[in-house]
Amino acid sequence: MNQKQRSKRFDLLSKRDINRETYVEPWPEAGLIVADSPYDPQPSLTLSAAGEVVEMDGVARADFDALDRFIVSRALDLAVVEEAMALPSENYARMLADINAPRAEIARLVAGCSPAKLTDIIRHLNVLEMMMGLSKMRIRRQPANQAHVTNWREHPALLAADAAEAALRGFAEVETTVRVARFAPFNALAILVGTQTGRGGVLTQCSVEEALGLRLAMKGLTSYAETLSVYGTEMTFADGDDTPWSKAFLASAYASRGVKIRFTSGTGSEALMGRAEQKSMLYLEARCLLVVKGAGSQGVQNGSISCIALPEALPGGVRAVLAENLLAAMLGLEVAAGNDALASHSDIRKTAKLMLQFIPGADFIFSGYSAIPKRDNLFGGGNFDAEDFDDYNVLQRDMQIDGGVQPISEDEALNIRRKAARAIQAVYRQLDLPAITDEEVDAATVAHSSDDMPARDIVPDLEAADAFMAGERDFVAVIRALQEGGFGDVADNILEMGRQRIAADYLQPAAIFDADFKVRSAINDPNDYAGPGSGYRPAGPRWAAMQNIPQAKSPEGFIERHTGPPLSRLVEIGPASKGGRNEVALALGPAFGKALTSTIGGLSHEDVLEAILTGIAGEGMIARILRVYHSSDCAAIGYVGARLSGSGIGIGLQSRGTAVIHQKDLAPLNNLELFPQSPSLTLSTYEAIGRNAARYALGLATVPVAVKIDNGARLRLIVQTALLHRRETDEVDPDKPPQELRFDWEPA
Repeated sequence: MNQKQRSKRFDLLSKRDINRETYVEPWPEAGLIVADSPYDPQPSLTLSAAGEVVEMDGVARADFDALDRFIVSRALDLAVVEEAMALPSENYARMLADINAPRAEIARLVAGCSPAKLTDIIRHLNVLEMMMGLSKMRIRRQPANQAHVTNWREHPALLAADAAEAALRGFAEVETTVRVARFAPFNALAILVGTQTGRGGVLTQCSVEEALGLRLAMKGLTSYAETLSVYGTEMTFADGDDTPWSKAFLASAYASRGVKIRFTSGTGSEALMGRAEQKSMLYLEARCLLVVKGAGSQGVQNGSISCIALPEALPGGVRAVLAENLLAAMLGLEVAAGNDALASHSDIRKTAKLMLQFIPGADFIFSGYSAIPKRDNLFGGGNFDAEDFDDYNVLQRDMQIDGGVQPISEDEALNIRRKAARAIQAVYRQLDLPAITDEEVDAATVAHSSDDMPARDIVPDLEAADAFMAGERDFVAVIRALQEGGFGDVADNILEMGRQRIAADYLQPAAIFDADFKVRSAINDPNDYAGPGSGYRPAGPRWAAMQNIPQAKSPEGFIERHTGPPLSRLVEIGPASKGGRNEVALALGPAFGKALTSTIGGLSHEDVLEAILTGIAGEGMIARILRVYHSSDCAAIGYVGARLSGSGIGIGLQSRGTAVIHQKDLAPLNNLELFPQSPSLTLSTYEAIGRNAARYALGLATVPVAVKIDNGARLRLIVQTALLHRRETDEVDPDKPPQELRFDWEPA
């Protein structure tokens, strides 16, 4: 047979999560190239004597498309364009990576850069250098985070409960969307009530069609929007029935109502829509970002967003996503840095991608962390979700990096979820909307997903939602309903959100609210990173909150699990001397049976002693028990046992359960058998250790004891190992010689 053999390793690799994804070779003509397309223009810009741009990136003014015209009229600082374009792109790259180059100077010059110039700067930067640049150019000092809260059932009690938990966890913004468009007002209402129950000042939005989104904002149900998509080619704009000017007008409409506005762009959208015009994804994104700047927006949601699988299919795709985040920050825009839609089946790849924004920080590290399970996320999954909360909190704690959230306890979560579900129940009752039952409140309090919720009759809900949108009721009616329903504190928070809209301070770049409704933005909390020792670092109460994960236990508590009354059956009788030929010496650590009374695996010291002695006796040998005081090291304990054993064979046994069979003529760090996997040792194992030690003493052929290898034991138990060893070491007396012990025991 000539059948080709298959490598078992390659067969296994082919089934790995990373290989469930699609990879494709670049195709510049279709826009399937993330950077450096042969069709990308070279940077250039020419001003007339009158100061008008007459050429940009190789295109004459007469041939400008809508984006070119918008960029030169709205986005460029013509006072610096000649200086900015003349400076070599490599110089910009060096300034971005140089801690001594001021952020303000880079921002001043970048304001005069054309799209091709911006793209050319990135060509000189590797990922690490871009991360340095993002750390410097981020416009707000302290990073923050945004959450997605949706559910497939569009259940109001669950939406409110999940939004409240997200707010308590520290998310500065919460975004929802709809499966059925007519649910928009009630979904927006639910997360408004939920977030303001969890923590006052959380900004909310409902991602829907733009006109509907504006109507929701005018009713006071939302406080920000990021649904205004921009594209890097004219025909992609036209396909969306938009132009840069219409987008700018809509942004102004939101802002005039006191609503914070971000645009949305992202690598790959033009190629996805078949309108890339042979240009690279990064070049087209540079055009988008200049449009966003020219429209006067606070910032941008970028990072490829829902298109992420497209750039990731190409070489350098994840680098390009970081590059677009950096370009936005260089232009002075608030950056909501993607990381929202599912980017990979591979946990390694997802986390690696996240680190590019997590480590340097972004104004919003996620433009939507899925604060609900992926299957309930109507935005398309979620790169990280509610099942990853603990992982994310530990990442913050590991690196002392502020990822925009904090841990909470189970009781805190249950209490705030119940309160939010009851608050939305009260609103529905006071506004005569379809009732939310106590059963639904109870379910939402403990639910993980909408699978845990009782079904609602959605027809009355939809009819009520239509009536609400058509009527005059707005957030003031919601405030009144909460007051009458007994939730005055939540009502006060929503009222304060209304006051803040009139003040409009949160229309500043990268604005979020502190818990006391104080605005933090690029204006009053600017990024001051200038190298080591500068910039934002979590400290004080914030660092304390990030450290306080519920899983962290008191070190003393781990030790207490293994303490108890000293073993009354184990009695010290005097200094030890060398014994007779027919014995095996069992040498114990200084804390064994005294300061500590059980192994790391939870076996009592009495039971362990009995098991070892049973094994020794089973081979017809005598066991003599010693205690070593001058060392807590397992090898040293076993070596002493072997030297004092008449047969020359000794067993060393630490309090945590680690054991060794030693022989007197071996080097101290050599041995006959070592049993370092103490958590895996059972009483049967200890009996076998005793039996083998006796067989070595008798000179018999001996098969080493087989011990199960647990590669996860170190991860689970290294802290307990260190603590138990420290407690054993506390009992060390370097001047006290080994002591002989008596153990009241009779062989079975």
